[in-house]
Order: sequence, then C-alpha cells, then structure tokens
Amino acid sequence: MKNLFKVLLGVGLLGCISAIAAAPSQAQPAYGSYIGVGGSFGLSEGTPGAGEGKTAAGVIALRYKFLEMPVSLRTQVLIGTNTAVVPTISYDLPINFDTDVYLGVGAAIANSNTPVGNKSSFVLQPGVDYTVPNSNMVVFANAIFAFDAYRTTGGTATSVQTGVGFRF
Repeated sequence: MKNLFKVLLGVGLLGCISAIAAAPSQAQPAYGSYIGVGGSFGLSEGTPGAGEGKTAAGVIALRYKFLEMPVSLRTQVLIGTNTAVVPTISYDLPINFDTDVYLGVGAAIANSNTPVGNKSSFVLQPGVDYTVPNSNMVVFANAIFAFDAYRTTGGTATSVQTGVGFRF
C-alpha cells in the first residue's frame, strides 16, 4: 500500500507540474476565488467497532484561483464530531463561462473519525464549480478519495461534499 501511495503521489505531482507548464485554456473559466459552506457525507467505513464508521459533517470550502493559469489552491475543513482539513492543488478545466471541472491532489489531515477517515492520507479530489449567472454565488460539489485513510483497515475513505459559496 505504501508503494501505491508513492506512485499516486508522484503521478499527481507530475500532473500538477504539467498543468502549470501547459498553455492556458482558451475558454474563460468560472471566474474567481470563493469561500463557501455546505455538507460532507462519508460513503465508506473502516471498522465500525473501532470508531471507523460512516460520518457526516459540515464543510467550509475555500478556493484561491490563479487568474493567469488553470490552477487553484483549495482547502476544505470538515467539521462534525471531529475535524479534518483537506488542502489540495487543482487543475481546473473550464466547460463553459460558468462551469469548471477540476482534479485536485493533496492530503487529508485527520486524527479521529471523519468523512475522510481517521488518519492523515493522500487524496484525489475531482469536482465541479458552477457560478450562478449575474451573481457572486457559486455552487460546488466534489468527492474526496483518501487513500490508506483508516488506522485498522488501511482502506480508502470516500466522501462527497456540496454547498454554496460567495465569490471574491
């Protein structure tokens, strides 16, 4: 499992480096940074008797968009019975003027049962941001796949986040 983690981390980092070096996209992406709130729902569990059951939490989502390249820094803070922080760097692909899809790589920082497991782990985060026309409102949705995220089983934690944000 450690070798898989190293391979995924390397592939993710190479993808981010190539995204930064690539020519900018022609379409205008969903514009701007935002802060938002919503919900997080764990879809997987480790060993429920060991405190690794499915959980739900609130989420605070932050996105800082680099305007000259299709890259964003993102952080999601999952707050429930326990808290996890998930910082990622993402490659953003504009679908149209109002919509971006993205793939982020980063880490889940957790030490208790959360929707992304109960230990720190490598994550992949696919998602979508939709800017509501003629407003500063953003609707976001994403999944987090946290690899080797459970202490007892070492399995992958999967969670889904959704919410609304305010562009700045």
